[in-house]
Amino acid sequence: MDTATDQRSDHALMLAVRDGELDALGELFERHHGQLFGFLVKYTGDRAAAEDVAQTVFQRMLKYRHTYRDDGSFTAWMYHLARRCAADHFRKSNAAPHATDPVALGEHADDAPHAAQHATVRDDHALLHTALAQLDRDDREVLLLARFQELSFAEIAGILECSVGAAKVRAHRALRELRDIYFQLQKESRP
Repeated sequence: MDTATDQRSDHALMLAVRDGELDALGELFERHHGQLFGFLVKYTGDRAAAEDVAQTVFQRMLKYRHTYRDDGSFTAWMYHLARRCAADHFRKSNAAPHATDPVALGEHADDAPHAAQHATVRDDHALLHTALAQLDRDDREVLLLARFQELSFAEIAGILECSVGAAKVRAHRALRELRDIYFQLQKESRP
């Protein structure tokens, strides 16, 4: 691969795609598919739907490359597309995102010698995934963008089409709701 391509930022690569250098989309796919897929699995609760939506996102990047603005953030634009693609997917399938099952997400028992030590961590992760799945879809979305994808509140505000202050408030409320659900689940799971 060309070292000049390796050194280009996501923004520069997307500008190249916009200007007709379609091979640059391959580099963006390599850089972002895994992270986007992870977000979509958590957001949709369905690995197959997440893969379908991720593919659709990259197809739309190509189709709507002319809408990418020079002043925008590639990551924010990508998640904005992902949000719309997920909504379209669930509208077409007449379904809604459903609860995430930690086992379905690929979390399996640890066969390592210290499996007993890891059991508590796995249980905590399972409770967190269950709590996340119980959140309202909008709350889950803002938390995934802020905490898991580590986007700035300015980027999140652009994706959610709200003010930065509103994005911060939504994230704070969603985190508080997640905490409450998590502690309730933890209390219910105690013997």
